[in-house]
Amino acid sequence: MKGFDKQKIPLPKAAGAAQSSALSTMRRISSDELLAGQRELVIEHGGDEYRLRITSKGKLILTK
Repeated sequence: MKGFDKQKIPLPKAAGAAQSSALSTMRRISSDELLAGQRELVIEHGGDEYRLRITSKGKLILTK
């Protein structure tokens, strides 16, 4: 999985209001805090391991 693109996807007007509310209450953590000075970490999910790493160009990549 490659880094997220910040392109906005148009939503129907009713869905946009609901999404805005959900985004304002969504837990937010900085990559600096998550990685704690490292360039890579392992995330365990559903019995599998995923690696989140910072590339040489400063992008985030999540791989299984």
